[in-house]
Amino acid sequence: MATMQEVATHAGVSIATVSFVVNGTKKVSPATRERVQASMTALGFRNNAIARALASKRTRIIALLIPALEHRMGATTLEFFTSAAARASELGYHLVLWPDEPTGDELTELLSSGLVDGVILMEVRMEDPRIERLTELRVPFTSIGRTRDPSGLPFVDIDFETTVRRSLDYLESLGHRRFGLVIEDLTGTPMEGYAPLPRTEETFRSECAARGLVGTVVNCGSSAPGGRKAASDLLAADPDVTAVMIMKDDSTFGLVSGLTSAGRRVPEDVSVLSVASSTAAGAQHDPPLTTMNSPGRELGRLAAEELINQLDGPVGDLPHVLLPCVLHEAGSTGPAPHAHP
Repeated sequence: MATMQEVATHAGVSIATVSFVVNGTKKVSPATRERVQASMTALGFRNNAIARALASKRTRIIALLIPALEHRMGATTLEFFTSAAARASELGYHLVLWPDEPTGDELTELLSSGLVDGVILMEVRMEDPRIERLTELRVPFTSIGRTRDPSGLPFVDIDFETTVRRSLDYLESLGHRRFGLVIEDLTGTPMEGYAPLPRTEETFRSECAARGLVGTVVNCGSSAPGGRKAASDLLAADPDVTAVMIMKDDSTFGLVSGLTSAGRRVPEDVSVLSVASSTAAGAQHDPPLTTMNSPGRELGRLAAEELINQLDGPVGDLPHVLLPCVLHEAGSTGPAPHAHP
């Protein structure tokens, strides 16, 4: 196997420059980095991460912790992960996806091994024992999500409060006055208290009350059957509803199907807006869904940057970043009709 000196000679640079590229300890110009990496590939140089970790007491590996529940791994989560992984790589780190348990019971064993330098935490609940455990272990971390009181914690998150207000602003501008909110039901599961849900519901209820609007909240089970039942429950609670906001991509097809089966046309009778979703997810429906697009890529990038700043730079103010979803208008929303007979 080739040595660093052989790579340096082949690339026409110093051995120190090769070390900077291998270890990510100093910035190297893109052209020089590419030349060194090309020489490493040509000579079959293999980066010995274990040896470097022993020498530096750093692995340059960070982990994204996500509860090991299959139904949580949706398109938005993948956006967070791929964006964070790409940014970590640009900054000289490797990011691994690390399933964990919502209780945080196994974190001590997983993190005391020293295999990772820090973690990004996802799927945060209003009261999250994993954050308490990470704080106790003094492991550098950043969360994508917020607890009930996040003032002393580093986080980046979707601004669900602003997103709900802007959703209502948009639908009100179309003349709608009777609203439904369809959100996931996690009662009795390990993810009960998942923070986006109560934040969204509380803002929806308070905003509807303040604006003099009719607002009805129904819970939604998984997949299409859950969406169809949510449609039935919503129409039973308010037969005159004209605008529905849903925050569960895998159940949206069932919701639209249930509305249609009940004789409600989308968007002529009922407008449907998918919250914390994406244009790509909305395009899979007929009509294409109007969406409030999740800033997943931006939040993933920022989470990686903020964690690596903790690891590599002087500790400054804790990051508190909130980004709202962005409206993408499509075919599932339109002007409010007269009340359904």
